[in-house]
Order: sequence, then C-alpha cells, then structure tokens
Amino acid sequence: MQLEIRPDPAEVGRARRWARSRLAGSGIQADEPLAETLILLVSELVTNAVVHTGRPAVLRLTLPVLVAGVRHPGESVATVRMEVVDGSARPPRPRCADGDETNGRGLALVDGLADRWGWTSEGAGKRIWCEVDRCSAGNTAAAARDTAPSAYGDLAYEAV
Repeated sequence: MQLEIRPDPAEVGRARRWARSRLAGSGIQADEPLAETLILLVSELVTNAVVHTGRPAVLRLTLPVLVAGVRHPGESVATVRMEVVDGSARPPRPRCADGDETNGRGLALVDGLADRWGWTSEGAGKRIWCEVDRCSAGNTAAAARDTAPSAYGDLAYEAV
C-alpha cells in the first residue's frame, strides 16, 4: 500500500490518518501500543521527507496478512515495514538536539522505537525504511531494541 505525499507540512496529518486506517484494516487496533508506535514513526519519517527535501514523497506500508481477516489473540504476526521514498539524494543525518531545540530528534526517535531502520539510494533520491516486529505473547519489541546497536551510541533521549 502506498500514499503519495505533497511537499506540504499538512501532509503529515493526512499520512497519519491514512496509516491509521490501513493498520485498522490489518487488525492492528488504534489503541494498541504497536499502532501508536507506528503512527509516531509515520509522523517522523514523513515530516523529515517534507521538511528537509521540499519535494514530493511516497509512504509505503507493508502489513501482516490476516488469515480470513482475523487476528487471533496471542498469535505471532509478521513484521510491519514502513518506507518513505523521496527525491533528495542527501542522506539522512542523525542529530543530537540540545535541551530546548524543537527539531533534531526525529531519527533518534526512529532509532529508539523501530526494531530496525536504515536507508538506501533510490534512483535520484533515497528510501528510508523502518521495521517494527509484532511479537508473540511474552516477547516485546522493546526487548529486541535493548540488544540492537544504536546509531546514537550511549546517548539517551527523554520524551516529555
């Protein structure tokens, strides 16, 4: 599934609404922590594409397939993958924002929330992607992140 995004900051809200509807259609309920994490990741990646490139982009979601349209409680479900493709060849640049700065935390959030993320060149632009695992009962994505290497080393961030 994909959504074309215009180079307008208002598109971030539209991308969140679109993603919420696609998640619900795949059996991921809006009040699940997974859905909240994915919507925050959509916000960060689409905002980066819109603000830092000033060019159109494409948001793609790859969602788990439900058997007969139903997800059973405790069932292990595949990884959710999100990609944003934009027309800028400039690579993403993680930053460490100082205390009162209002920008510069997006990729740190992606690094902290996603199980995996990265980027590749895509034609004249790039593809930034992230994946979040929907784990079996008793196993959480947070546990996987605790062992994953971080692009930010020992730096931490605090959501306030």
